[in-house]
Amino acid sequence: MQLDLNLLTALEALLEEGSVTGAAARTHVTAPAMSRSLGRIRKATGDQILVRSGHAMVPTAYALAVQAQVHDLVRQAREVLSPEREVDLGTLERVFTVRWHDALADACGPALLSSVHRQAPGVRIRLVAESSSDTPGLRRGDVDLESSTDVPTAPGVRHRRIGEDRLVVAVRPGHPLAREPLTAEAYAAAEHVTVSRRGRLRDPVDDVLAALAQQRTVVAAAPTTATALALVHTSDLVLTVPEATTRAARRQLGLLTLPVPFGMPPIPLHLTWHQRHGNDRAHAWLREQAEAALHTLFAPSTGAEQGS
Repeated sequence: MQLDLNLLTALEALLEEGSVTGAAARTHVTAPAMSRSLGRIRKATGDQILVRSGHAMVPTAYALAVQAQVHDLVRQAREVLSPEREVDLGTLERVFTVRWHDALADACGPALLSSVHRQAPGVRIRLVAESSSDTPGLRRGDVDLESSTDVPTAPGVRHRRIGEDRLVVAVRPGHPLAREPLTAEAYAAAEHVTVSRRGRLRDPVDDVLAALAQQRTVVAAAPTTATALALVHTSDLVLTVPEATTRAARRQLGLLTLPVPFGMPPIPLHLTWHQRHGNDRAHAWLREQAEAALHTLFAPSTGAEQGS
């Protein structure tokens, strides 16, 4: 039988996507073409590779056993056919997609765009919003870089810890809570707004309050941090947000910053990308620019914030 190395690429995509449609989109072929490739893979291996389970496709035991080996073979082939070369930033023309939380994009997007444009004027950056549902953008190749507060567990996703943030309380100037040291009881008695692209009226703060036998009243959920801050600026609503990520926005609105009056765990910040970019010099350069922009969040703050 004549060996077709293209089947390895198709097999890698099928195993990571778990569907013919997803694998086709990732490798930029039609679904019927990917279906034919799956048929040829099944004939070559003598295994079904993917089998239907309810409404989804799941890998066979054989497919799971060879997945890591298939990935290594595809990576080695790419390294042979695409040896490392220095990147000429002056002539580089490429579009990168960066998916960051809206507050992170507000805080660090300008620095990232400025650095990228200065060094590589032919590169364009797409800053896209987080989806209201979990999406495999990194695996599919739709997204080049993402931010995450959790260590990624998806196969093939790499990460680098940038730093960690802490929660603070944001209120308008003259807010009743700012008149004296904030207590957990006073915090819980106030009216709150949460930030949730899914419209959730509850977040981890409520779990900590419950352990303290306290319960707060959340009267609104805002889709973005900017919207929530604007609501706080014009009302007596209270907003609990990451300090470093929202620092510039809070200062711009002249909001007061109060400490959270009970213990909350720190919020880690990770930069994530897919391992397929491990040998991509242009992508490595982009990661360096993104890391530099994100690190500015955790530089020593200049000037004390009112109310902090």
